[in-house]
Amino acid sequence: MVLQSFKNCLWRSCVLRTPKACFWSTASGGLIIQSVSNDVYQNLAVEDWIHDHVDLEKQQILFLWRNSPAVVIGRHQNPWQECNLRLLRQKNIKLARRRSGGGTVYHDLGNVNLTFFTTRKKYERMGNLKLVVKALKALRPQLDVHVTDRYDVLLNKQYKISGTAAKLGRTTAYHHCTLLCNADKFVLSSVLKSPFKGLKSNATPSVPASVKNLFEEDASLTSEIILDAIAKEYAVQHQIDHHITLINPADETLLPGISNKTKELQTWEWVYGKTPKFSVSTCLNMAYEDSVLDVKVNMDVKHGRIEACNIDLPEQWLPPGLYSELVKSLIGSKFCPNEITMLVTTLLKLCPQDNELHSRWSLLCENMIRLM
Repeated sequence: MVLQSFKNCLWRSCVLRTPKACFWSTASGGLIIQSVSNDVYQNLAVEDWIHDHVDLEKQQILFLWRNSPAVVIGRHQNPWQECNLRLLRQKNIKLARRRSGGGTVYHDLGNVNLTFFTTRKKYERMGNLKLVVKALKALRPQLDVHVTDRYDVLLNKQYKISGTAAKLGRTTAYHHCTLLCNADKFVLSSVLKSPFKGLKSNATPSVPASVKNLFEEDASLTSEIILDAIAKEYAVQHQIDHHITLINPADETLLPGISNKTKELQTWEWVYGKTPKFSVSTCLNMAYEDSVLDVKVNMDVKHGRIEACNIDLPEQWLPPGLYSELVKSLIGSKFCPNEITMLVTTLLKLCPQDNELHSRWSLLCENMIRLM
């Protein structure tokens, strides 16, 4: 208990303060803010709000935040291609789509997120990452960390500890990056591995990399200590006081309209519906009685909804009318297990009371839903 209190005092060498509603306009030079929330949608909404509402000509901002387990995909990515959606649902891990480009990342409380806000003219991704490296070396001079030409931060010249992305507006910009302190690498590797076969897409693919936690290199490097070191270095470089202002992303007084931004980021239309058009061409291997049936499925999906569909079933597997009704109902539906489950449950009522037919129907539908 005494040790924990000492650690808390150690990393909170800065001054914490709670902002007043007018502090965006009264602060000058630079601000360091930290979210009190671990909700990925709320924290991404803060980024949007600052980008849209704060005059970054007067001040630059460093935003510090951490999330409960979540997978965050880039603005132009395909979630079916990037992660194991079924595993996310089983583990109750949130999926979010951010407004910046780049690849897919896993967040948990062992991962630190940093967002650097500037005007477009002052945007400097390499400078920000060098600041992070300098802060780490100030903590532990023996650490072998450096920034690559791809704007990754590597540990021991081979392990990626930080990924990076940016959003460039007309006059404002932000660059954000992750920093692996003590993230659950087993969960990370499991959820960022898509089991999907036969998907063709022009969406931006992630580039896999070997990763390592800073904690594995030095067990004294906690997320809190690292956050404070980065805040200190930022304050030095921007010649501002070392103050971290705690903000609540649900505070409408401080961030008017923030709740609407948070809600939008949670919608199916944003998370899945913004996926670039893709096609699915796969074969379902369905075990039925003493044989295995190969059923070819071809679909086009646009805005997350099925635009065209063909299922190559064996002759007489389903009554022609029921098959036609299935394909007709799928077109226009969300490429989503919940919606398709409701759809096939409704269609099942059209089936004649035939046990064998019901078994075939259930088998086909289970395999179709497993695709999503």
